[in-house]
Amino acid sequence: MTFLGILWVEWLGYLAMAIVLISFLMKSLNKLRIVNTIGCLLFVFYGVALSPYSLPIIITNSAIACINVYYLLFKKV
Repeated sequence: MTFLGILWVEWLGYLAMAIVLISFLMKSLNKLRIVNTIGCLLFVFYGVALSPYSLPIIITNSAIACINVYYLLFKKV
C-alpha cells in the first residue's frame, strides 16, 4: 500500500523519526522519556516491518525503550 508514492513502511519510519525528534523538545525529562519510548517502539515496528527485517534498528531502539522505561519506573526524580 502506498500514499503519495511512498510505501506504508516508510511512512512508519518517518513517523518514528518525527516522534523521536519531537521528544528532544520536551523540557520535562519524564515527558521526554515517554515520547522517546513511543518513537523507539515505532522504530522497532519499522525494523520488523522491513523486508528483510533490520536487527540494528530493532536492537538499538528496543534497548533505548527499555532504558527509558527503567528510568521512568525505578528512578523517580
